[in-house]
Amino acid sequence: MTQNEKYAVRLARTEADLISAQRLRYRVFVEELGSDGPQVDHIQKLERDEFDAIFDHLVLVDCTVPQGLDHVIGVYRLLPSDRIGSDGRFYSENEFDLGPLRQSGRKLLELGRSCVHPDHRGGTSMFHLWNGLSDYVLDRKIEVLFGAASFFGTDIAALKTPLSYLHHMHLAPPALRVKALGPTAVPLNHMPIETLDKKAALKAIPPLIKGYLRLGGFVGEGAFVDHAFNTTDVCLVMDTARMSNRHYDYYTRGRVQE
Repeated sequence: MTQNEKYAVRLARTEADLISAQRLRYRVFVEELGSDGPQVDHIQKLERDEFDAIFDHLVLVDCTVPQGLDHVIGVYRLLPSDRIGSDGRFYSENEFDLGPLRQSGRKLLELGRSCVHPDHRGGTSMFHLWNGLSDYVLDRKIEVLFGAASFFGTDIAALKTPLSYLHHMHLAPPALRVKALGPTAVPLNHMPIETLDKKAALKAIPPLIKGYLRLGGFVGEGAFVDHAFNTTDVCLVMDTARMSNRHYDYYTRGRVQE
């Protein structure tokens, strides 16, 4: 998709690309955040699941290192709705009722497993990934992007301020309002808006979630407490038709120049 002397952004095209992406996910989600799962390979240090085979994997490659096990330093997992058919399911349907999105008849894209190597955070790496995602969405005429996004930890009392802020300030409209499912689903609304410390709430929201909110994104109703992954998940939804001109210009603007 795009490349400069340091970074290249492309869809994974080899087994080495996929393994390197899974190794990065292990480093971030398992070693850094304490997650686990039935198909996590602790011996080879691979974070993987049965959905990897049907997703596209948008990878950010460090062109300055050998193309071996650790050349992928950023990843997005992408699943367009036309790939799963009427009988298939999205990864996040384990956690959220996606009925409103499925019934919309629009072109959907599920996002997930987004992460960047700790040595490459804070620079232009995420922006390169964002450019690659923008290309993917525009080329396929995707209309609605969605996916689970996580707060670290499962202590809802500790997360009541940012979750309540999301409920009051960024709840999806009814036509896009997916809903958390299952016995570990919890409400977002734990505090009335007049008692919220909005500055503290924003500080507690992970950067990835804040990035989508800045682009006009929403969250669904409720959160899913994922004890296996040690996270509390909300479902982000972004309707490209609802983006303001300012948001759309930011989303579609050209490549990073370095």
